[in-house]
Amino acid sequence: MSGDEREMTAPDAPADAGAARIALSAAATELLRLLHAQHGPLMFHQSGGCCDGSAPMCYPAGEFRTGSSDVLLGLLSVEGVPEPVEFWMSGDQFARWRHTHLTVDVVPGRGSGFSLEAPEGVRFLIRSRLFTEEERALLDD
Repeated sequence: MSGDEREMTAPDAPADAGAARIALSAAATELLRLLHAQHGPLMFHQSGGCCDGSAPMCYPAGEFRTGSSDVLLGLLSVEGVPEPVEFWMSGDQFARWRHTHLTVDVVPGRGSGFSLEAPEGVRFLIRSRLFTEEERALLDD
């Protein structure tokens, strides 16, 4: 793992397994600190829908109502932020991406008007890679 990425263990992974479904880039970590200072506790949701729903959307914690089909991928720890940032994904999207490790990153540009980073001139996006066989075995247990 590079120094730019902070690995977070998903709730369904053994704590000592070293496998995780979701991580943050250094840029995403820094932006989450800024957004937390402005808005308080945060959460992500990624619906997998068209347009803006394809990107991870950042909301004040609890503002987006998750449903019974949504999957909690992980609790992201951000240095300097007292509570973890939940990362939720729609069940349909998770079914398609279950075999991938996801990293939340930040790039210049305009994202969704509903996501908290929109006024900052940047947007969150997901970078992905396939899990190794070892990671898949740990997460599937």
